[in-house]
Amino acid sequence: MPPSSPLLVMRGIEKRFQGVRALAGASLEVAEGEVMGLVGQNGAGKSTMIKVLTGAHRKDAGSISFGGREIEFSSPQDAQRGGISTIYQEINLIPYRSVAENIFLGREHRRRGWLDWRRMNREAAELLKRFAVEVDVERPLMEFSTAIQQMVAIARAVSFRSRLVIMDEPTSSLDEREVGVLFDVIRRLRGEGVAVIFISHRLDELYQVCDRVTVMRDGRTVAANRMSDVDKLNLVAAMLGRDLEAVRAGATQFQGRAGHTGGELLSASGLRIGRRVRDASVEVHAGQIVGLAGLLGSGRTEVARAVFGADPPDAGTVRLMGEARSPSEPAEAIALGLGFCTEDRKVEGIVPDMSVRENITLALLPRLARAGIVDEARQREIVDRFMARLAIKASSAEQRVRELSGGNQQKVLLARWLCTDPKLLILDEPTRGIDVGAKAEIQSLIKQLADQGLGVLMISSELEEIVEGADRVFVLSDGRTVADLAKSEVSEPRIMAAMAQQAPAGVGNG
Repeated sequence: MPPSSPLLVMRGIEKRFQGVRALAGASLEVAEGEVMGLVGQNGAGKSTMIKVLTGAHRKDAGSISFGGREIEFSSPQDAQRGGISTIYQEINLIPYRSVAENIFLGREHRRRGWLDWRRMNREAAELLKRFAVEVDVERPLMEFSTAIQQMVAIARAVSFRSRLVIMDEPTSSLDEREVGVLFDVIRRLRGEGVAVIFISHRLDELYQVCDRVTVMRDGRTVAANRMSDVDKLNLVAAMLGRDLEAVRAGATQFQGRAGHTGGELLSASGLRIGRRVRDASVEVHAGQIVGLAGLLGSGRTEVARAVFGADPPDAGTVRLMGEARSPSEPAEAIALGLGFCTEDRKVEGIVPDMSVRENITLALLPRLARAGIVDEARQREIVDRFMARLAIKASSAEQRVRELSGGNQQKVLLARWLCTDPKLLILDEPTRGIDVGAKAEIQSLIKQLADQGLGVLMISSELEEIVEGADRVFVLSDGRTVADLAKSEVSEPRIMAAMAQQAPAGVGNG
């Protein structure tokens, strides 16, 4: 447990972006030689808190002390010089440089004014051996797997001899053996008095390696406990902001058979996708809204992308429209009658500088064109029909889609897939980031579509949306389907209790 004088103390941290509060009096304390877990759902404030600490953002209010003195770093490089290193989920290294160059980038060893390649290569190889990685450090980083690149990034951060190392989802690209090696390194750092902030969505990992855990929600710190004093159900309740006793009261049975109204559209079982998804199953029938629930990082989006052919699974079976056929690419899925509204509409959904008309008919173009020429009259008719049907508010079909509100952008994406006349529509966070009015409109539209026989697979982080809208719910936890709930069994307590289930036999909690 931490001593009375922590290494890092952040208190009353406030941060706004264009008037929107991202941090609201948040706090965080970490002691020397302590591994602190930092958890929370999307938008909880974890990343903003770390960016404020490391100088990527300036705080609006609050205080930060490190090593007993008040600090305010001007940049991540300044923080690194001050004893804080950060390992980001996205690898921030230079792929064309060698492994050794990346490890010593910006602090190269020199001898008589010349770069001391022999020393850098030797020390880089020795450092990587601590991580059970033995590679040719003179080869370009890009020639190695993502997992090796991640280990190089971790080795670089450790080599700064920092007093605090921040690890943001460090295991996302690692296999089981590499995760074990990383945890050994974290324990070694702890033994050397180095503090670690460990950000992860995998609850099992927290119990394996963390001493304490801090929970954030809506920009606030809502809990800080010893790992030994908090169980998974407590963590889930704190992250989602639910009453623990109500959750415990409803946490009785997980398994249940759901009725269905039409033929089978999707049946996926035993899906394995990288490390994120280990044994996932889901089923959708015509006229059904099936909810796919789980904490962030549980594998929900990965399952959806696998079904749609964007990231074909490594193992498992997929049946579409009653036949065993797994799309190898999205174009094949679209031809089979699938549509997919992605979670990040700005990056993977809309084409911002194209018009509403162009965005709506993007997936339909192969059917609208003959000899490479688009039937513009038919295109206009389709666009006008779906703009009216979905009540898309725009000055005209030629208005650029980036000028629309978030709710209307989401309706454009729905129109894109509906005009292809799909049998199964996959919706990943369909109401995220839109106002209450547009949210109600979209939820009503989803129900209307299901009433007309469309099958819907809906991913949502909002439990109310799942409980109120789904006819059947599959719950994922750490990449596994842990519950299949019929409509009569669906409730927030049962879903949360399923999210917090202990890992199946063979997966340790440490």
